[in-house]
Amino acid sequence: MENQSEIKNPLETEPVHKLIVRYSIPTSVTLMVNYLYNIVDQIFVGQGVGITGMAATNIAFPLTILTNAVALMLGDGCAANISLCLGRKKQQTANETVSHTLTLLLLAGLAGGLICGLGAPVIVSLFGATPSSYKDAVAYMRSIAPGIPFQMICPALTAVIRADGSPQYAMKCMILGAVINLILDPVFIFVFGMGVMGAGIATVIGQIAAGLLFLLYLPKMHTVHIRKAFLRPGRKLTARILGLGFPSLLTQIMSALVQIIMNNLMTRYGALTRYGSDIALSVYGMIMKVYQISHAMFVGVSSAVQPINGFNFGARHYDRVRKTYRMAAGISLAISAIWFAIYQLLPAQIGSLFVSGNDLYTECAVHCFRIYMMAFFLYGLHMTTASFFQGIGKPAKALALPLARQGIFLIPLAFGLSAVYGMDGALMAAPIADVAAFVLSAVLARTEFGSWKKKGMV
Repeated sequence: MENQSEIKNPLETEPVHKLIVRYSIPTSVTLMVNYLYNIVDQIFVGQGVGITGMAATNIAFPLTILTNAVALMLGDGCAANISLCLGRKKQQTANETVSHTLTLLLLAGLAGGLICGLGAPVIVSLFGATPSSYKDAVAYMRSIAPGIPFQMICPALTAVIRADGSPQYAMKCMILGAVINLILDPVFIFVFGMGVMGAGIATVIGQIAAGLLFLLYLPKMHTVHIRKAFLRPGRKLTARILGLGFPSLLTQIMSALVQIIMNNLMTRYGALTRYGSDIALSVYGMIMKVYQISHAMFVGVSSAVQPINGFNFGARHYDRVRKTYRMAAGISLAISAIWFAIYQLLPAQIGSLFVSGNDLYTECAVHCFRIYMMAFFLYGLHMTTASFFQGIGKPAKALALPLARQGIFLIPLAFGLSAVYGMDGALMAAPIADVAAFVLSAVLARTEFGSWKKKGMV
């Protein structure tokens, strides 16, 4: 028999705006710090190794996205299932869920590390390495391979710890890892002269430190508990975890696929411009690294409202779910407008953080930023909407948004437009996809709430 607690959960009683702030800020900071690992590497490599070193670390970046994709599938799937179970007073199922997830996470991390270490030469070739950046790209990828299990632990357990009600703990863990990376990067790159390999080693040490702290939290969880009897994954519950987490996986995989395709298009068509392939490739990679900071804010908001939506949908508080979605959508669009202004007004300043004293690099950075981020003021809504559907247990609708934006709109447009307009055509695919995803998100959300009204749910 499931435990039936009469204690009211803050997710169903506390004002929505306070819950969003409480959950979104630590989550956003946690993710931003996670992405800072790569940005700090990029800055130090750019200053210490040069443009070819930056291109090498950019080549490895899709691997980071793919690793996070698997981690977020497990973490978000676990967190969404926990929230729904707690809302329905199913304590034992919640305990089974977190226990299953831990085993799946450790197995996935070990597999990822082995694939990265053994397959580095093949992977960097597929990801678009230029002849001049190939050697450094392989060295960097092999240096980060040992940290992949811990890299996966951090974002996955961030979602679980957030669902447990302690997002601040995850934030502190990630900050510690980033500080360690920040300190060790210049030591390994400049003092020991280890180049891109030194940047990778510094990243791994920071990830291990953060990952161990995440694992130490697990025995102290408040709302769910890991049980030895549940560590062996069962087929039905594992399918439920993966099903609810699959939208997160697809979102990240599509992002990685976009990065890989754009890397290759920048290499190919950048060579036909005055910038050359190495500058075009390194600039696009830099844009993606900076973009991840703004992306972290959207993920923070959407992830923060997921447990609110999940618990209240499970408890049949449908008005509260609708209010949460509307508030989150407004916040996301405000964030989109702020970052749009930054990308359009300060591209030269952003680019100079990574490479200074190279006028051609700066010119390319300004050119690419302003095209690629042309419609960024609409960006946030599709992520909020996907998280909403994921939180209420409708993964099919949640899948539609990332699949449409990246797979149906952006990638085909990048190929088609680049064939006609070269590098600029590839860049133009992003703002067109942003507009299309915004419209699709609005239609899906309006249709869903309209069906609730017809059923008398609101």
